[in-house]
Amino acid sequence: MMPRKSSFLVLHCLLISLANGRNISEVTEVITSILNLINNSRSIDIKTCWLFDEQLELMKALNKKYILAKVEKRQEIFYDNSHRNWLLIDANCEEELEFLTKLSNIEFSKINIIAFINDTNLQKLQFSINSEFFYLLENLTAIKVKQAYRPSNGYSLVIENFGTWYKDQRIFIDHRQIKITSMRRRNFNLLQLNASLVTTNNFSKFNLDNYHDTHIDTITKLNYKLTNLVIEWLNASAGYSFVDTWGYKNNKTNEWNGMIGELINNKADIGASPLFLTSDRIDVIDYLICTSQTRSKFVFRSPKLSFTENVFVLPFHEDVWICLIISPFIAALFLYFSLFTEWKSNIGIIKPSLNDSFFTLYCAITQQGIVQVPKAYGSRLIMYISFTAFMFLYASYSANIVALLQSPSNKIQTLADLLNSRLEFGVDDTVFNHFYFKHADENVRREIYLNKIRRKDGGENFYNMSEGIGRVRDGHFAFHMEVGVGYKFVSEIFQEDEKCGLQEIQYLQVIDPFYAVRKKSPYKEHFKIGLLRLQEHGLQARENARFYTKKPKCHSGNSNFVSVGMIDTRPAFLIFGYGLGCAMTLMLIEKAYYRYFGEISFKKCVKKRP
Repeated sequence: MMPRKSSFLVLHCLLISLANGRNISEVTEVITSILNLINNSRSIDIKTCWLFDEQLELMKALNKKYILAKVEKRQEIFYDNSHRNWLLIDANCEEELEFLTKLSNIEFSKINIIAFINDTNLQKLQFSINSEFFYLLENLTAIKVKQAYRPSNGYSLVIENFGTWYKDQRIFIDHRQIKITSMRRRNFNLLQLNASLVTTNNFSKFNLDNYHDTHIDTITKLNYKLTNLVIEWLNASAGYSFVDTWGYKNNKTNEWNGMIGELINNKADIGASPLFLTSDRIDVIDYLICTSQTRSKFVFRSPKLSFTENVFVLPFHEDVWICLIISPFIAALFLYFSLFTEWKSNIGIIKPSLNDSFFTLYCAITQQGIVQVPKAYGSRLIMYISFTAFMFLYASYSANIVALLQSPSNKIQTLADLLNSRLEFGVDDTVFNHFYFKHADENVRREIYLNKIRRKDGGENFYNMSEGIGRVRDGHFAFHMEVGVGYKFVSEIFQEDEKCGLQEIQYLQVIDPFYAVRKKSPYKEHFKIGLLRLQEHGLQARENARFYTKKPKCHSGNSNFVSVGMIDTRPAFLIFGYGLGCAMTLMLIEKAYYRYFGEISFKKCVKKRP
């Protein structure tokens, strides 16, 4: 739906030319009628060369209509807020006319003016296409209210019929068919508007009118299409200029370059390449609406669980591990006492030891056999129960290990998790990525640039889109890219099962890019309404669908079995290596011990011989 009220951006002027003197009552009625139709502020400043009695009479009449009026004596008047105050001025006075002729179209946007003026002086004023400028034509029975505006500087005035105030009936008839000024004046009569476009690739200039290479300068090509649709709707023409950057502030000179620089210096009326909303840009440009629903994020394939966790300790809960440690000791003690009782009552049985009992229970845990089988039923029952219990635990553990080896990790959820992971990093080689990564001041983001993006040799991990996506496919690589563009490569080169497990983590602390215009631009309201109409009619969604690719859906039915690699079995090999190391160490200690103490014992025996 279109907005019900117009945003008045430049000025509101009532020009009154009365042949037979001023009629305060009629002036009051006309002013009140127009203010009621405009639905604007109810305060007005009076700046005229009238007699004091006339000004006092007008103030009283306006106050009775609940319009706050006061006399303004200053030569220069500045209003910080647009659309709040009105100024009643008599341009037939020399001082007041000089005041009006000095105002530019931008200055008019800060103050709403009601003026008495003749046709000759009317031509001297500088208005724009969004000016609300009124003047009266009086006859015996009525006062016709006209509006005038200029499409741009240097263009002749365009006259509109606003309404008529009938003296005998004392009523005001509104003749406007379209109430919203920007909609009523959307015919620009082929007025050329200068638009600035950001292109990082020279060939993009030749592919703006087609859909070739949509992955290059995507946001510019998309909004070029949308800009042309708005230009056509306004019956205007466009002149495009090309720059290589969106625009960043030089802290030393306080000057802006790129597209923002062209907007500030009035070289461009509109910024056809949307840009991020930042605090330093708000003061120099006006943002309209979001036209490109895409963001730049780190995209990576979720690593296997074994990449972030030791899967060999995950199958059991902490309580199960505690019970698993305690139960063999308890069972070993019972087995020892049972075997000791059996040894006491039977001759010829080897005396049991506590070490052998623990070793036997360890064999039960690892599903290994035992050298000596107990003969007593009590000891056998302990062994049967232990082997059966540990068999179930072994089966549960082994099955869970197989499942965990095929499971993706969900440990990387935040930017800090990504920084602390073992993933390698890369960034799409674009202008704004270079700027935002190098100028990041938040701790985690700064660490990402210093430790992950910038290499020790001084280089930086910036890659083109195809190379970065290829490394993401290989795994263990996080690539920062514009997701709507990057997913086009993903859908083309990834296998169906490889599209599962793609994760996104936002890095830039910005929202979607916004369409921008020059500060206090007279075309701001026209473009805002035009872009909103593109949204309402689905044209913006259609162009976004043509240029951007959504995140591929995961078809789990096509997933393949994932083979186990060295990184998955690393803890097992570490245990094997540590075990061999300990065994060799103990063997060397034993050899040294028996060699040294064995020689001492042998010498003692020799000395004892007669």
